[in-house]
Amino acid sequence: MENQTTVLYFLLLEFSKNHHLQLLYFFFFFVLYLTTVTTNFLIISAVAFDRRLHSPMYFFLMNLALQDLGIVSVIVPKSMINSLMNNRCISYVGCVAQVFLFVSFAASDFFLLTVMAYDRYVAICHPLHYHVMMNWKASTEIMIFVWVSGFLCGILHTTGTFSVLFCTNVINQFFCEVPQLLKLSCYGFNQFEIGVLVAIILVGLGCFTFIIVSYAVIFRTVLRIPSEQGRQKALSTCIPHLTVVSVLVLSGCFAYLRPSSKTPSYIDFGLTVLYALLPPLFNPIIYSMRNKNIKCVLSELWRL
Repeated sequence: MENQTTVLYFLLLEFSKNHHLQLLYFFFFFVLYLTTVTTNFLIISAVAFDRRLHSPMYFFLMNLALQDLGIVSVIVPKSMINSLMNNRCISYVGCVAQVFLFVSFAASDFFLLTVMAYDRYVAICHPLHYHVMMNWKASTEIMIFVWVSGFLCGILHTTGTFSVLFCTNVINQFFCEVPQLLKLSCYGFNQFEIGVLVAIILVGLGCFTFIIVSYAVIFRTVLRIPSEQGRQKALSTCIPHLTVVSVLVLSGCFAYLRPSSKTPSYIDFGLTVLYALLPPLFNPIIYSMRNKNIKCVLSELWRL
């Protein structure tokens, strides 16, 4: 494979030479994927069909569930098929599509969490202006901007990743992960990809800083609410979002700040599952547990 600018296919991580163990991995991913799809689809259905949840906060939550469905659907089914068929190949075009869609959905996810922090800031710190600042027109425009920004990140990241010269086609991960693909480069990072990485890191830090500052102001405002019931009601809409952000950021830090190894390991696999698959699974569960309106609507849907 040396000295080729493109390859016809890539070889993904092989979990085991034993086909029975491959089937075990297939069952693991199947249960994980089915649970994630079910929980997110319930959130989408609840928000879409119940008028009590037709507000900007739940509109953003529905889009978050759509993005989480996109993340898992991009990477899990292919890995399941490979395990079931005892295969480890993914086409070059398939790998490009996987990188583009995964980065797009993941970036949109983080941008949306930033918007949701702003939504909570306006609702708690400026409640009288909430319906003016976060009306349906503004919410729709914000959501369009989030999706477009995410797909722009996907285009830039994909272009930078696949503009390098690949010296091997063996990826030490169960999907086309960008850091693993960059390790296959003959000459390391090119200037375009470095520029993309720097830009995305700066944008990510900016979003994270905005979330932290927003919640600092929110908590300061909540502490000034005279009634205990009022404080609890305000915090009940913030804690799920803050928990989701914490899970995403912490899992990403564990995965990317850990020194990378040149050989595949179960630790690398576990950390990838931690940041790529568990947040989409837990996000709807976290919101459902802490939100009385969602629990009420879901219980009604369950009785149907």
